[in-house]
Amino acid sequence: MTQPWFIATETFSPRDGNKWQEYIAWSQLAHLDEVVSLDHMLCPTILPDVKDEYWPHIVNEDFLLNYFVDLEFLLQQVAAVPDKNLLCVVRAPDVNAQSIVDPRFILIGFDLVEMDTATSALVNCGGFPRAFQNSELTSKGLLPSLARAREVQLALRNEYPEEHHAQCDVWQLSRAVTL
Repeated sequence: MTQPWFIATETFSPRDGNKWQEYIAWSQLAHLDEVVSLDHMLCPTILPDVKDEYWPHIVNEDFLLNYFVDLEFLLQQVAAVPDKNLLCVVRAPDVNAQSIVDPRFILIGFDLVEMDTATSALVNCGGFPRAFQNSELTSKGLLPSLARAREVQLALRNEYPEEHHAQCDVWQLSRAVTL
């Protein structure tokens, strides 16, 4: 059975001033009001260093050490951080996995992330017009449905076989609303 994981990331929105304006000018994603992504360059994890006490509470796989399996432990670690996105994520969901997500989280969309560099093909590659149109992305920079995310994933692989960032996994993202 697929298990949801948790991660706390920095926010990225118009509140970031010039950095946001430069990003919007480069990306041409003017319809976004925020980027919510697993892309480490745009929305870095709040806990980048893996401390010894984290090991029993994290996913022990390459490139996934910033993901927690223990929500309560993660909440303790980030309690003092005021501005963050607390996400419940499912990697490569078979179906919309919202039924296994903690009810304090609401589905916000689907990201396509190349895991070697944690780069989002949706919001940090300049676009892939043979796979999707930037206008398809939600105001958070995500695809709204699992079906469309899978279609885009396949189109990226078929249309851009030499592009490293096009070889990505589908991730379901839900954001905490009451914690």
